[in-house]
Amino acid sequence: MTKPSGATYTAARIAQRIKALGREISRTCRGRRLDVVVNMDRAFVFAADLIRAIDAPVVVHFVREDVRDVDQGGLARREVFFANREATACLGRPEFKGRDVLVVDAVIDSGVTQDFLLRRIGECEPRSLRLAVLLDKPARRHVALEPDYFGFQTASNQLWTGYGLAAANGTGRNAKHLVANGGPQRRGTPGQPGKRKR
Repeated sequence: MTKPSGATYTAARIAQRIKALGREISRTCRGRRLDVVVNMDRAFVFAADLIRAIDAPVVVHFVREDVRDVDQGGLARREVFFANREATACLGRPEFKGRDVLVVDAVIDSGVTQDFLLRRIGECEPRSLRLAVLLDKPARRHVALEPDYFGFQTASNQLWTGYGLAAANGTGRNAKHLVANGGPQRRGTPGQPGKRKR
């Protein structure tokens, strides 16, 4: 198998960084229950390793984002929807009220989808609400949002594949290394920054 071109984070480096993130999150939790909201489909590998590195009781919830082009009065705009049984249906329900919540995603690029999800969960009045990502791409941010925890920060505008992230044709999620060797990453949708609890 030929070595892929482009920037690479090896499996060993990823594992080392995730252990460090787990220790940092564990210190913040101080043994309290942590509700982890995992953004499928990108973050399932990262989340699986991260929650095993956290020394605290963990309850996991899964959400799936759906970015749609919507025609509103003749004007095209993009909207972000999240679907699951629990996490985004908490409006008017107390699932996260008074809880420590950690949203886990693989990549933060424009930040729009993460900001939307954080604002929705924030309406449930958690005690704390934080964001952990594997890759932080701050150069392309469209909203005033920074992750509380990140594995790696990169200025690369390429599509990253491996370690749960798929190439344009859907393959590559099972690769052990994380590689930037594809075309440009698809831009997120523009949006407005929101406030969240720390």
